[in-house]
Amino acid sequence: MYKRALFLLFLSGVQLLILGQLYAQEPRLGIPDSMLRYGTVVTMEQGDTVYDIALPQVWVKHKKYKSRQLTPQERQELWRLIRDVKRTLPYAKMIAATLIETYEYMETMPDEKSRQKHLKRMEKEMKQQYMPEMKRLTLRQGKLLIKLIDRQCAQSSYQLLKAFLGGWKAGWWNLFARFYGASLKTRYEPDKNPEDALTERIVLLVEEKRI
Repeated sequence: MYKRALFLLFLSGVQLLILGQLYAQEPRLGIPDSMLRYGTVVTMEQGDTVYDIALPQVWVKHKKYKSRQLTPQERQELWRLIRDVKRTLPYAKMIAATLIETYEYMETMPDEKSRQKHLKRMEKEMKQQYMPEMKRLTLRQGKLLIKLIDRQCAQSSYQLLKAFLGGWKAGWWNLFARFYGASLKTRYEPDKNPEDALTERIVLLVEEKRI
């Protein structure tokens, strides 16, 4: 149980750790390309970063439940997914926002030592704040969180790790996740995967506060 909690915590904390590697390998101005999601444009006006975000209205029809009455099992499955999306979507958004905010803040720091010190403090704070909540997530919700992280960051957790920590560590973390029946390589593909398409529709409804 404790190991599973660590695995779930990893999903929210490792993105902070990879920022340290990012600055050590290639310091640069701006937000990582992986964060430019849904037509986001980043420009500079008098030294300030401006986010111009265009969020298209997208509706995905799910043939599985179209034009027929749901069976009790399907209804239960659908409500379980709605519950899980409501539970995990805020975490995925928090991770994406933390990535951007931390990245931008660290650009103002004078040296690598200050950046590493800030990262360690952030990691400690996140553990204290989110460990109790993460321990209450089920493995099913953990798998969904992996997909929603991909949705918000436009890259899988494995890709993020490989880019900043290297292939060996990324492979090790993925092996650790697979031990619990998950995979950090899992992609969120609502245009190809019917289950992801249903998840996307639910996400949009949740974001619009319609469910």
